[in-house]
Amino acid sequence: MFDAEKFIEKAVEEIKSKVKGKAVIATSGGVDSTVAAKIGSMALGENLVAIYVDTGYMRKGEGEKVKKIVEGMGIKLRYVDASKEFYEALKGVTDPEQKRKIIGEKFIRVFEREALEEKAEYLIQGTIAPDWIESGGGLRDTIKSHHNVGGLPPDINLEIVEPLRDLYKDEVRKVARALGLEVAEKQPFPGPGLAVRIIGEATEEKAKVIREACHIVEEEIEKAAEEKKMSKPWQYFAVLLPVKTVGVHGDRRAYGHTIAIRSVESVDAMTADFSHIPYEVLDRISTRITNELNEVNRIVYDITNKPPGTVEWE
Repeated sequence: MFDAEKFIEKAVEEIKSKVKGKAVIATSGGVDSTVAAKIGSMALGENLVAIYVDTGYMRKGEGEKVKKIVEGMGIKLRYVDASKEFYEALKGVTDPEQKRKIIGEKFIRVFEREALEEKAEYLIQGTIAPDWIESGGGLRDTIKSHHNVGGLPPDINLEIVEPLRDLYKDEVRKVARALGLEVAEKQPFPGPGLAVRIIGEATEEKAKVIREACHIVEEEIEKAAEEKKMSKPWQYFAVLLPVKTVGVHGDRRAYGHTIAIRSVESVDAMTADFSHIPYEVLDRISTRITNELNEVNRIVYDITNKPPGTVEWE
């Protein structure tokens, strides 16, 4: 039986023994990185600095939410707008593995730059077991290279510390509850962000479309859950497909993007079942996306389990 309190004590001591000096923590506002930040703060106090990198592929309003969470824990925060750098690095890139590796390296270079300013020699990450399992290595096949594992460059000028490395998502949530963190029940968000919810080249224009579409999906599903029309899924979002289809806007021909809605139930992220969202909720999502985003004229719903699919499309 997993004991969250004992894990916290052990993780704090391990960080104290590993980190001799100052450390930076990669924080996204998600459960994993927030738990790692809290434990890191308990171990290092003022010797820990949180770094939030706005890649241009973050959810709507995420930056302000992260600022509130991190500053609420009493941790110094460095907010870095690196969106132009990431857009430029991903220009023309369509392969999912290449995307993840470019994003992983770009993150590290930003962290190295910011750590130098803070005179820090350690980087704490919220890596968890599914990240390195799916990234492959040894006898394990690579399902997808997580940006914080398989996407890391070989030459890193920081020593990496991963206090949650052996935990699964359900165990991380237990630790978050034990720490009293408000993000304990927050749905997962991929490290590479919306870049892997855009199938094909992740341009700035497409990032704007998928950001709004994801926001609508989240808003409508959360509203339906609050109204007891459905239970809140484990993860739910939109995906921008590399396909355009013919449609109608008013009485005029339209040629627009296709959006897929993805919603799953899971415990540990290793397996997942697609959610049975009520038709009225799907109808509301579809109507809002096509009304509010002129670039989109078709919505489809993904009913694939994991396996054979993964939760994210890339």
